[in-house]
Amino acid sequence: MNTIGERMTKRESFDDDQESLLKSDNSGTDDNPKINYRGWKVMPFIIGNEIFEKLGAIGTLSNLLVYLTTVFNLENITATNIINIFNGSTNFATLIGAFLSDAFFGRYKILAFCTMASFVGLFAIQLTAAVEKLHPPHCEDSPTCQGPTEGQMTFLKTGLGLLMIGAAGIRPCNLAFGADQFNPNTDSGKKGITSFFNWYFFTFTVAQMISLTIIVYIQSNVSWAVGLGIPAALMFVSSIIFFMGSKMYVKVKPSGSPITSIVQVIVVATKKRRLKLPEYLYPSLFNYVAPKSVNSKLPYTYQFRFLDKAAIVTPQDQINPNGSATDPWNLCSMQQVEEVKCLLRVLPIWVSGIVYFVVIVQQHTILVFQALLSDRRIGQSEFLIPGASYYVFLMITVAIWLPIYDRKVVPLLQRLTGKEGGITLLQRMGIGMFFAILSMLVSARVEQHRRTLALINPLGVTIRKGAISSMSGLCLIPQLILAGLAESFMTVAQVEFYYKQFPENMRSIAGSLYYCGHAGSSYLSSLLISIIHQVTAKSETGNWLPEDLNKGRLDKFYFLIAALEIINLGYFVLCARWFRYKGTSSSSVELEKVTRQSEKSANGLNDSSL
Repeated sequence: MNTIGERMTKRESFDDDQESLLKSDNSGTDDNPKINYRGWKVMPFIIGNEIFEKLGAIGTLSNLLVYLTTVFNLENITATNIINIFNGSTNFATLIGAFLSDAFFGRYKILAFCTMASFVGLFAIQLTAAVEKLHPPHCEDSPTCQGPTEGQMTFLKTGLGLLMIGAAGIRPCNLAFGADQFNPNTDSGKKGITSFFNWYFFTFTVAQMISLTIIVYIQSNVSWAVGLGIPAALMFVSSIIFFMGSKMYVKVKPSGSPITSIVQVIVVATKKRRLKLPEYLYPSLFNYVAPKSVNSKLPYTYQFRFLDKAAIVTPQDQINPNGSATDPWNLCSMQQVEEVKCLLRVLPIWVSGIVYFVVIVQQHTILVFQALLSDRRIGQSEFLIPGASYYVFLMITVAIWLPIYDRKVVPLLQRLTGKEGGITLLQRMGIGMFFAILSMLVSARVEQHRRTLALINPLGVTIRKGAISSMSGLCLIPQLILAGLAESFMTVAQVEFYYKQFPENMRSIAGSLYYCGHAGSSYLSSLLISIIHQVTAKSETGNWLPEDLNKGRLDKFYFLIAALEIINLGYFVLCARWFRYKGTSSSSVELEKVTRQSEKSANGLNDSSL
């Protein structure tokens, strides 16, 4: 990898030197000194840090549900809700991390601090397994087990809190920090960024597969202290690798958060809500674009017209000599307004993503309990697949399908449709939602089969959890394959959708919005589980989600989620038909429509004056 990196670095440096003579930007001014892009030369540090960071974090979190129920003796519902709330809070925290990075500290300082916070958090969780006083006594064969004390739970939550702080900065900044190392104004730099994205997702997939197999096996079958110590050690290595390249990194300074501009548009539009939009709608509105703006100029769109009032120039509004507004809290430009419209247009699609991800959350959590109550042997051997390791089949599906889709399916679709990519991003997302519905329907049917065999022909009984079904755990693979296909279409398209539909200076927010969607799905899943658990516990048919799944009706819960996903797909289709892509011909058509309306209004005024 170093040899390849050296060759690409030399070629990129030559290309950058040649192209920089032809392409001038503001990087050579006193305010913006020339940047020395190292490109692939620093990738061993960034990608190495990424690999070990993911191995450390995923190696702990992927099996945390089993750890809470077996070592901390928590009930299934309690442990599941803790995981969902932790995942939700962690993903929502990325919005704070992105804001602090853009507005105050920059990506390098945020990554440096959060990498260390993650290491301390993983080390604290490892101590809860290694030190006997930090976890409750082992539950032997007793049907009732002693739960954790308040102090033990506080120490565990402290470790989880530090992990949350680490993820808040690492998740939204890691990918962007790697892209910062390439010159975006040269062809070689653009190719380097694309290649880095491929490396990033490849290392993420590899890290997940290693964590879900080797590390999870050590935790479940060798020792929790050793199995949790390995991720902590890997995170320490990740920190060392990251700081080794500190003197070579391009460290982009914070330029202020775009959230300020968003708030300004909302505040000014609210202030001017009683004003009427002028007759010469678009031409008469304040249409200033800053010369050094990183955002491309956006055409006018005919949606969310109430926001246009923020750009109405009143006699009280003053303009600077350079054309900008003297007080941006009293007058906003149409460029600012259109940027906010981009965000608002995406939000309905984002909401549908929250409901979609509920399916994936179940494959992370409840499926583990299904696996633990299934025959996890491979053939006639005594080797047992760890319950948390079944999720690797979803990752394998993604890893296999994505290259096939990119190399075979996309060219075929392009010939059929004549569109770039074969189908639109929204169409890909819709296909992903369809596979998610199929995944839930298959999950329900498999659970019916597992429960029936557990009641009729059990292999054995586990304390507190119930009978082990004679159904092979491999029967869980079809639903994971369908979920993997759903992820291949939905998640990849969603990331690209946010990246392309947001203004350039909002792309850190776009990355955070993706994680916030995961957060919302974690909270929604926890809410659904709590409601179903409480409501059905009082019903005559019995609790759907008891501690012993064999006494419940998990299949009905899956059918309920499938019904919810069908409704969500219908909602998504309506939103997709309404959506307008950023800066496309449809936007130009809308602008022409507005211009024609303005001309008609002008002609009408002229006629009346005659």
